[in-house]
Amino acid sequence: HTGAVSTDQATTTSDVTVVVLAGGTSRRFGAAKLGARLRGSTVLETVVSSLPASWPVVVVGPTRECSRPVTWTCEDPPGGGPLAGVAAGVLRVRTAVVAVVAGDMPYAGPALERLVAALRTAPPEVGAAVATDDDGVANPLLAAYRTASVRRALPIPAANRPAKMLLAVPHLEVRVTGPASR
Repeated sequence: HTGAVSTDQATTTSDVTVVVLAGGTSRRFGAAKLGARLRGSTVLETVVSSLPASWPVVVVGPTRECSRPVTWTCEDPPGGGPLAGVAAGVLRVRTAVVAVVAGDMPYAGPALERLVAALRTAPPEVGAAVATDDDGVANPLLAAYRTASVRRALPIPAANRPAKMLLAVPHLEVRVTGPASR
């Protein structure tokens, strides 16, 4: 299932594509978390609208209402976990850098911009800029990756494997605090 494609990434002028992971089951939340209302919008719409307008967006998960043009795709198999979501999203990326964010991080847009900026100034052997939280824990689902580096790091199959496998990519850590890290 690939859904409707409403963004032409081949003609974009940006060197960054964002992969938003939106395929989870929300078991702990008890309802469709990304469709939950948040300040007059939904959680998913809030994160998508916080991203720079020039960056193409790939949303991995079931097609939903979205005011911004995005490319929809699904992980294989559906429900295969965040690493399978990253793998599915990266298949749609045609830019040198891919920023990854969990769909339930509605205020992460500015943090992604900081991560991309950090990666741009890093030496070429550094394949990622990964956010760390207040406790210093690295979050591979709030990160900017050189697309080639993340592609090499993804296991086949990626389903039901831990996302922390992405931390094998040589990376720098960028502290992200407050709402952007939650």
